[in-house]
Parts: sequence; C-alpha cells; structure tokens
Amino acid sequence: MSRFLNAALLSITLVAPFTMLAADRKPAPRYHDAQHNDDHEWNSHEDRAYRMWAKENHRKYQTFSKLKDNDQQAYWGWRHDHSDALLKINIR
Repeated sequence: MSRFLNAALLSITLVAPFTMLAADRKPAPRYHDAQHNDDHEWNSHEDRAYRMWAKENHRKYQTFSKLKDNDQQAYWGWRHDHSDALLKINIR
C-alpha cells in the first residue's frame, strides 16, 4: 500500500506544474473581418504584420483593439494582400 501512495504522490508532484501552466494560458483574441467574412486569431505573426502596416502607413503604433473600426478594416484589407511569406515572417 505504501508503494501505491508513494507512486501516486510522485505522479501528482510531477503533473501539477503542467496543469497549472495550462490553466494560466488565455486563448488568443479573435477578430472578425466583416469585409472578407472571416475571423483572425491575434498572435505574434499578426502583431508583426500589424506593426509593418502601421509603419508603412505612417501611423503611430496603437493597440489593435483600440483602433477605430474603419482602421481595423483597412488593416484586414491590407493583410489579405500581404501573407506571412511575403512579409518574411518566420512560420515555425
């Protein structure tokens, strides 16, 4: 019986940190592109592309979620014409 308890305790000790990490992760925000009727997940690739768009359009960086709707739509229109490969954003 003590072997079982030791094994159970060891298993719990090894698994607990990973379950806590998984619980802390929040899903990436998603945005709807009304003009193209699709959804986009905001991740590091999207953020890099957005920064390129802001620089190309001579705009000061601002959090995407705080942009006006028409500016967000302008970005999504630009983004559909600029793939990760074209922008040389590493896809791993």
